[in-house]
Amino acid sequence: MVTTHNLGYPRIGRRRELKFALESYWSGKIPASTLAEQAAALRGRHWAEQRDLDLVPVGDFSLYDHVLDMSFTLGHVPERARALGGDALDMYFRVARGASAPGRDEHACGGGVAAAEMTKWFDTNYHYLVPEFHADTHFELDASRLLAQLEEARQAGVRAKPVLLGPVSYLALGKSKDGSDRLALLPRLLPVYARLLRALAEQGASWVQIDEPILATELDMDWQQAFNVAYHQLRVPGIRLLLSTYFGPLLDNRYLATKLPVDGLHVDVTCGHDDLAPLLNLLPEHKVLSLGVISGRNVWKSDLGALLDWLEPLAARLGERLWLAPSCSLLHVPMDLDGEDGVDPEVRAWLAFARQKLDELGVLARALHLGRDAVREALQANREALIARRASPRVHKPEVRAAVDAVTPQMGRRASPYAQRAARQAEVLALPPFPTTTIGSFPQTPEIRHARAEYKAGRLDAQAYRAAMLAEIEHCVREQESLGLDVLVHGEAERNDMVEYFGEQLEGYAFSRHGWVQSYGSRCVKPPILFGDIRRPRPMTVEWIRHAASLTRKPMKGMLTGPVTMLNWSFVRDDQPRGRTCMQLALAIREEVLDLQAAGVRVIQIDEAALREGLPLRRSAWAQYLAWAVESFRVAANGVDDHTQIHTHMCYSEFNDILGSIADMDADVITIETSRSDMELLDAFDRFDYPNQIGPGVYDIHSPNVPTRQQIVDLMRKAALRIPAERLWVNPDCGLKTRRWSEVLPALANMVEAARSLRATAG
Repeated sequence: MVTTHNLGYPRIGRRRELKFALESYWSGKIPASTLAEQAAALRGRHWAEQRDLDLVPVGDFSLYDHVLDMSFTLGHVPERARALGGDALDMYFRVARGASAPGRDEHACGGGVAAAEMTKWFDTNYHYLVPEFHADTHFELDASRLLAQLEEARQAGVRAKPVLLGPVSYLALGKSKDGSDRLALLPRLLPVYARLLRALAEQGASWVQIDEPILATELDMDWQQAFNVAYHQLRVPGIRLLLSTYFGPLLDNRYLATKLPVDGLHVDVTCGHDDLAPLLNLLPEHKVLSLGVISGRNVWKSDLGALLDWLEPLAARLGERLWLAPSCSLLHVPMDLDGEDGVDPEVRAWLAFARQKLDELGVLARALHLGRDAVREALQANREALIARRASPRVHKPEVRAAVDAVTPQMGRRASPYAQRAARQAEVLALPPFPTTTIGSFPQTPEIRHARAEYKAGRLDAQAYRAAMLAEIEHCVREQESLGLDVLVHGEAERNDMVEYFGEQLEGYAFSRHGWVQSYGSRCVKPPILFGDIRRPRPMTVEWIRHAASLTRKPMKGMLTGPVTMLNWSFVRDDQPRGRTCMQLALAIREEVLDLQAAGVRVIQIDEAALREGLPLRRSAWAQYLAWAVESFRVAANGVDDHTQIHTHMCYSEFNDILGSIADMDADVITIETSRSDMELLDAFDRFDYPNQIGPGVYDIHSPNVPTRQQIVDLMRKAALRIPAERLWVNPDCGLKTRRWSEVLPALANMVEAARSLRATAG
């Protein structure tokens, strides 16, 4: 009989219970014991929801991030987090957030402890905390978290499968802070993993899932050899290892993965079946083959009939050696479609969230065990939903397709080269050296959120809601003028989310009410569902920006989300190439850009925070993605005249290896995250002569720490070693919506003072 299992489950809870528990703890409203109780209750509910599986993941639950959890399990904690003392939870949140919980020691050491660098988890919108390595890094096992959860699961009667991030991927996902070789740490790391596996065996674990997602990437000989070294040393009696990889095919790593001394191999086949035939020929006959057949990344129903067509002969061949699972952890999709009354009813019939994906898995397993007749009704309902989606006139709009077909290369080109545009923009904007600005959003206060909730509930009419938002915009503009910022923003009070806000005004999008997905820590997003051809019926931002501009004589920036980020931060239709969908979005954003310019807005920021996360995991496929992604941005941005300054923003990803493509976007100004990496991202500018203006972020907005004036000056001086001072801007890393005004105002005041100091020094 086919074995069913899961690689991981959403952590946040059906109604974001984990988010609210964390924020209550950080604000001092609940003690650590209550946080622990609420976390345990969530784990228990999540295990119960997976009870029909043959094996249930344990250890996939995290209070903040699973990579950070692995660091603490390995005793790998930065010294700066240890230095202030406290218990393990204090240290954990110091690494995650830049300080321990509010009210404890966040203002110690002149502003708190620096947070760990945060970046995207492969090509997803989940962020992980980057491990920090030095030549003398030491590891020491602390298995208490995982063993405690395993005992909880045993008490609850769960058929548990502990989940670990594997040693080779752990090293690959970290960064050497002193230039030393990460792989040189493997001999120190492996004995700790071996002790951990023995501890799990002693507590009754039989199967352990050990995730090595870098097997879906291109590996050189040193990293391939690291796998051989690692897994020949991790053969622990009593433990069977399921080596799991996902997010892409194995390709040239097939032989390596199949020959490692493990008991089973999990592969993601939702990205294609090209791996399958070679794997069947290479995999030893005693090993389990786990197939990720249900997408853990998207929300569309699977074609169960089509899956069974090729799974049935495979099941006959492999028998009990065949396991079925989602492609990856279900962390990346919402929890449950049941009770979801916010989704358009027609679209809802086409969807499957985490709970429904496990139901699909159960249907496949029953069909393989008992025959299709045993699940006839489920298969028929699935088939009808797929047919309805393919035939829906809301999905296909001939006029939108004609507009995409009519796009020309000239639509993505500015009228003049950057040097000419920059001179004309300088005349219009009259900005000082080291101009200051922010990335767009300001604090989403309880008052703003309350007004939005009342409006959506129908208890506040449109006129009153509009008045409340206009008042918040005016407050934001006045605060910026008081601070002395040079280019202002309207603060985005009216926006719930940088993607959802625009999606709500475009045809082709649908929305859930409770479809939350964890982005990092307590930060959750509710990705829109892009189901059909995209069209902009009317202007989306012009009224708000025009009002904000009327309140000041300083330049007011129009704020838009770019087409690539709209695509990558949505659940995207899977019935046409992503590049074609992106160009539809680009044409809609282009219309908005031109309307803003016509309204007199001379600075327009088009955020592409998610440009890099859409990159294929293998470099050999980058060129194709970057070609359509960059062209989509250019079509969206480049219809304006020379006097209009186009900004773009990117954050919390590595950009050093795609700077050529970023330059090809031809934005007049780019702002990027650099404070957490101590301007490390700018090292690439030693090798690449970036031609336009750049704002390297100097204020880490994901931390409660307030940067000092001198810290900002020091960062900007580092930047000026690589970028000519006349092309540098001073700005935060990202938007400020998640921070409080009490944090934002002193931080921005220090930023403005730092810019003034830089101007004085520069003469």
